[in-house]
Amino acid sequence: VPLNIVSPQKNGPLMGIVQDSLAGVYKLCRRDTFLTKEQIMNSMLWVPNWDGVIPQPAILKPRPRWTGKQLISMVIPKEVSLHSASDKKEDAPLKDEGILIQAGQLMYGLPTKKVVGAAAGGIVHISYNELGAEGAMAFLNGVQQVVTYWLLNNGHSIGIGDTIPDKATIEKVQVHIDEEKAEVARLTAMATANELEALPGMNVRATFENKVSMALNQARDKAGTTTQKSLKDSNNAVTMASSGSKGSSINISQMTALVGQQIVEGKRIPFGFKYRTLPHFTKDDYSPEARGFVENSYLRGLTPSEFFFHAMAGREGLIDTAVKTAETGYIQRRLVKALEDLSARYDGTVRNSLGDVVQFLYGEDGLDAMCIEKQKLGILNMSNAAFKSKYRLDLANPPE
Repeated sequence: VPLNIVSPQKNGPLMGIVQDSLAGVYKLCRRDTFLTKEQIMNSMLWVPNWDGVIPQPAILKPRPRWTGKQLISMVIPKEVSLHSASDKKEDAPLKDEGILIQAGQLMYGLPTKKVVGAAAGGIVHISYNELGAEGAMAFLNGVQQVVTYWLLNNGHSIGIGDTIPDKATIEKVQVHIDEEKAEVARLTAMATANELEALPGMNVRATFENKVSMALNQARDKAGTTTQKSLKDSNNAVTMASSGSKGSSINISQMTALVGQQIVEGKRIPFGFKYRTLPHFTKDDYSPEARGFVENSYLRGLTPSEFFFHAMAGREGLIDTAVKTAETGYIQRRLVKALEDLSARYDGTVRNSLGDVVQFLYGEDGLDAMCIEKQKLGILNMSNAAFKSKYRLDLANPPE
């Protein structure tokens, strides 16, 4: 098993930290997580190859306290150095934006799926390249043992309270929905009065549907953003989404703000009866709620018609999944059958069982995909001025 941690398929590891260990390592490394002497001594016993020395506490007075980052640094191999910039903002060590590991010490940042998961360029990948399969395995085992023990005492659970927004947020969300519904009403009035100008390559009906979908998606996105901002980063659902252990920001906004437009066959819910989606609506009703827009959140609960539309979209998803599984499985089987006699030979060529050349050089570059590492070359997109200010050293006038 250890020899298959890194896959030649995607130049990265197939195995990484997942689920409770991933959420746990994220929580453990928060800036407000501290351990007492008793806790650190018990946790140390789970560190693989521990030398018996307890590190210096991060806080000495009024009483000694160790940080979660210190505990995780005991498990990270000394050979690992890693800097991963923040996705959204500039690196900010005091806010744990981005992550920096120097010689096995976690300096700042929170370990997420990108860092400790099955991701290329993460700790698992670096450990495998620097220390081999055994080193990567030791890291995976060590993190899981230490974090699982800490979680045993700390705990992590998600409850209905994690999905409840404050009053101001509920009002803001309603404003976003009302604004976009008004926009849809305006578009409907324009289309009815034949004042809607068709977009290039579309007829008036397609243009109307396109603009309505854009407006309703905007309502969902704005409401989602508002809700995200209102939830604390210590919220259990946010913790799970941020660490990458389960769920996403869309799941959170659907639970808290609104579920949004239901899609069937890439369009809004179509008219199934004579010119209407359900008998509960009048004929020729193009309003958002009649065409599958769910403006309630899962927390508030869906109306009967919203529930029905949601079931329609959900049914399509289930069927799609079942069909795709069979199709991809059969494609895979045919590919394996067609390529089973190909092999990379000692002269670097790829040949079949008859010795016919299929490729003169394996993969057109002759590289073992298992050993490829992605390197960033920041200087490529720097301007001459930026490059000069960063790297040029004027020896006649050295910087003070």
